[in-house]
Amino acid sequence: MRRFSFHKGHATQNDFIILDDSYAMHEIHPEFIKVLCDRRAGIGADGVIRVVRASSIREWDGDPTIWFMDYYNSDGSVAEMCGNGLRVFARYLINEQLVDTGSFDVATRAGVKHVELGRIGQIRAQVGAARIIDDEVHISHQGQSWPATKVDVGNPHAVVFLEGGLDDLDLHTGPTWQPADVFPEGVNVEFIEILAPGKLRMRVHERGSGETRSCGTGVVAAARAYRERTGYDGDVEVTVPGGDLSVEFDGEDATLTGPAVIIARGEYWL
Repeated sequence: MRRFSFHKGHATQNDFIILDDSYAMHEIHPEFIKVLCDRRAGIGADGVIRVVRASSIREWDGDPTIWFMDYYNSDGSVAEMCGNGLRVFARYLINEQLVDTGSFDVATRAGVKHVELGRIGQIRAQVGAARIIDDEVHISHQGQSWPATKVDVGNPHAVVFLEGGLDDLDLHTGPTWQPADVFPEGVNVEFIEILAPGKLRMRVHERGSGETRSCGTGVVAAARAYRERTGYDGDVEVTVPGGDLSVEFDGEDATLTGPAVIIARGEYWL
């Protein structure tokens, strides 16, 4: 029997299991991730974050001294980036005094991201560029089809604008897309409604996890697609089932602000 120490955290109810493996002593297998994330037989989460020094990540060629967010979806697949996970990762580093300041860099598979501790428990995370890709994409689900905006936030997104019916969607099963080869590694699909200028409401089906209560990069993608569609040039507030987030832009570069908390720690016996 093996024991793993873990922490559990969430950001707008997008929840994660955090494993401290500073020097990459443990191999992370997809089946292990699935067992951990199982909400009946395991701990339960939308994903797993391994806390590891960047120097221990073979493919990393940047600053070796910073912390690396090694992120996995609940189905065991690797994700390039996770905006909510990044804030939870930052909260963990701060709580465990693994950083000596409230403003620091984090390494991810989508590059280096800067995070800052904000007021009243908020954490600001520089997610990076949110780029509109001019491919024609259609999303199909429950017998309906909609044009979608393709957005790259270090991971792939398809944003669908609805004029009603957001609450009626059944996202237990994933949408499909056409053409089929436009997202060869899968896609996060955001369904959004415009509430008012600069205010959106969103639900999301994440690749590798299904519907989640929130998706940080999905919120950024939705905000970017909204600005592209309407010409709105201010900050964008997005309400997801798990809470509220805000997105600031400097050109294409996005900063995501919202809460992140650690709620538990314990041991998992495998």
